Amino acid sequence: MKKLKDTATISAEELDRKFDDGEDVSEHFDWKNATRPNLEIKRVNIDLPNHFLIKLDRESALRGITRQSLIKVWLYERLEEAEKK
Repeated sequence: MKKLKDTATISAEELDRKFDDGEDVSEHFDWKNATRPNLEIKRVNIDLPNHFLIKLDRESALRGITRQSLIKVWLYERLEEAEKK
């Protein structure tokens, strides 16, 4: 395994200054272990009647996407709409 090059620790102020000056600050981050909060995938299971799945499959086929993608899109749209209220 290739070892990451050693870099000196710098202060937040120095990092901000370098970033604001347009310098490349990527060497100061461990990108292999970086995460984005609240974007972790969680698996959920739901039970749906067969006629419901048939309708979902028909709608997803019309759009050329998977059933799972259609459900995600529709849920996202509905949640965005609910936040506006």
